[in-house]
Amino acid sequence: QVQLVESGGGSVQAGGSLRLSCVASGRPSSTLTMGWFRQAPGKEREFAAGTGWLGPSTYYADVVKGRFTISRDNAKNTVYLQMNSLKPEDTAVYYCAATARGFRSPFTPDYWGQGTQVTVSS
Repeated sequence: QVQLVESGGGSVQAGGSLRLSCVASGRPSSTLTMGWFRQAPGKEREFAAGTGWLGPSTYYADVVKGRFTISRDNAKNTVYLQMNSLKPEDTAVYYCAATARGFRSPFTPDYWGQGTQVTVSS
C-alpha cells in the first residue's frame, strides 16, 4: 500500500509562489507515476500536473502550463509542484496522487493523499 503525504500549502497573494511537496511511502517513488490534482469549492477534482516513472516526462493541464512545474527527487521519494504567478482561480485543495502504471491521459491514480489547501487572494 502506498501512502502519500502533502505539505506546503498556504495563503499567498496573486502573483506569488508556493511549492507543494508530496512524500511517498510503501513503494519507491521511482516506480510510481505521480501527479497533482486540485479541487476548488463547488467544482470537480481536476488534473493539474503529472510525471511518469518511465522517463523525465511531464504533463500539465492547459490552465497551469507555463506557471506550474512538477519535479521529483526519487532519492527522497518526493514529488514537488512549484506554482508561480498564482491567480485567485488557483485556490483549491491540492491532492497528490500516484499509480504503479505508466502515465495515461486521463490520469487515473490508485493512491491519493489527504490534500493541502492553497488560497490565493487578489
